Amino acid sequence: MPQDMNQTFDIQLHDIKPILEIEEYSIYYFSGMVFLAILLVFGIGYLIYMWIRQRNSFNQRKENLKLISELDIANTKEYAYGITALGFIFKDDSERHSEMYANLSARLGEYKYKKEVDEFDDEVKGYIELYKGMLDV
Repeated sequence: MPQDMNQTFDIQLHDIKPILEIEEYSIYYFSGMVFLAILLVFGIGYLIYMWIRQRNSFNQRKENLKLISELDIANTKEYAYGITALGFIFKDDSERHSEMYANLSARLGEYKYKKEVDEFDDEVKGYIELYKGMLDV
């Protein structure tokens, strides 16, 4: 038996095929998925950032509308000054707003520049209510 051990086996094998190169695309699929995931994360982050920024932003128009509604119409002189100053921001919304603001300012002029003023007459109260109804944010 020791003789069999030194014997070489040079038998040709015909059933084993040579190694073939297989085109592998999984790295491209993986890279594409990672890119889309990163893009999605940044997109969601941007939307959250914009939502927080919008929620915390100060809106001058909204604040002025709130202050106009809180003005006391019983104090005629202060109300005339207040609605004229606070309503100025809404003046350029449209041509109709501009005309109404100019008309209201002209009517309130007689209540501003005197030491003692009477209460608003019904016509001026009507203009004030109409103007307040036109305002929106």
